[in-house]
Amino acid sequence: MKLGIIIETNEPEKSWNALRFANTALKAGHSVKVFLMSAGVEVESITHEKYNAKAQLDTFASAGGEILACGTCIKTRGMEDSDVCPISTMVDCLEMVEWADKVVTF
Repeated sequence: MKLGIIIETNEPEKSWNALRFANTALKAGHSVKVFLMSAGVEVESITHEKYNAKAQLDTFASAGGEILACGTCIKTRGMEDSDVCPISTMVDCLEMVEWADKVVTF
């Protein structure tokens, strides 16, 4: 199955769970793409002793998962893209939704 996951939060536990779900889906043999938007673009900078979303993001990227990040959301926060989270557009988000069999939003 092709899964699209949209993460719109920088809440540590919710982001962590979203990325754990993405990693579980990859391990089960599914194709997975993650689109970060709104506060979700901050996921690389989330620090929490119990809910390490950054570690889950790195695991997802290392396992071959595709990560896209809303360029407008990144720019409005004064952030820059990264190797893990390249700047993408709403067209990219739309294409992910069209590609996916299912879309989950956190």
